[in-house]
Amino acid sequence: MANEAGTDAPAVDGEGVRRRDFINIAAVSAAGVGGVAVIVPLVAQMWPSADVLAESSTEVDIGAIQPGQAIKAVFRKQPVFIRNLKPEEIEAANKVDVATLRDPQTLAERTKEGHENWLITMGVCTHLGCVPLGTGEGEVKGEFGGYFCPCHGSHYDTAARIRKGPAPKNLQVPEYEINGTVVKIG
Repeated sequence: MANEAGTDAPAVDGEGVRRRDFINIAAVSAAGVGGVAVIVPLVAQMWPSADVLAESSTEVDIGAIQPGQAIKAVFRKQPVFIRNLKPEEIEAANKVDVATLRDPQTLAERTKEGHENWLITMGVCTHLGCVPLGTGEGEVKGEFGGYFCPCHGSHYDTAARIRKGPAPKNLQVPEYEINGTVVKIG
């Protein structure tokens, strides 16, 4: 019997094409699910662990720190210096000619607007990573009234800027926010 085209070739059954499409879709879907099953554990092992996420920020209550006082806190296993500058310390820092500094920064660049009295820096000397003195009662603050690194003699001023010694840079200012009496670092 001849078909509509006038040839004796058998008619193409729609069922055969549909079955083949279903098999292709099933195979591609199974390959996709298998690929995801392999990729997810590989990516998940690169995510930071819970203890790292817990140390990603530090909150410190600064309400009890009096003008002229400084405290040490810990952020990512490194010391952080939080200092409440007295008006005369702010004035002394602002009088310094920034062009004469090794790492030129103004006090305003190192503090937050509206909170110029709060200086928050990492407590790690930029020379070889020692912890400078100057936060504790009676500690040596160096020639410029800020911090003094006892390892190699770097002197920092009240704005934690390097003024004398081998340190190449100012003490680093981390990312932080002040909300009332709480500082969130990180």
